[in-house]
Amino acid sequence: MIIHHPILGPRDSAEFTYLGDANLIHRPDWQAEDALAQFTDYGYQRKNPAGVHRELWFHEQGDRSWLVVTRNTVTHEITKVELARDVARAEGRDT
Repeated sequence: MIIHHPILGPRDSAEFTYLGDANLIHRPDWQAEDALAQFTDYGYQRKNPAGVHRELWFHEQGDRSWLVVTRNTVTHEITKVELARDVARAEGRDT
């Protein structure tokens, strides 16, 4: 599978480590009343959809960047690749 890195261009997926659901960008508020419940869900609850899904990938054998990859989990077709920092900023999160 080829991942089209937004900075480095096409790269083999073997250079990357898959890290799961891209919702991991949204860390819970550690000061919230229900912080323990939020972090428990954050750490252990994951969706495993068949179809289009946003995922976190880490370029371990390259520039060590974090990417949000939109991929169809059935066909493995990649439709979008973004730097995770850009996604977090666009969604109003600090990096």
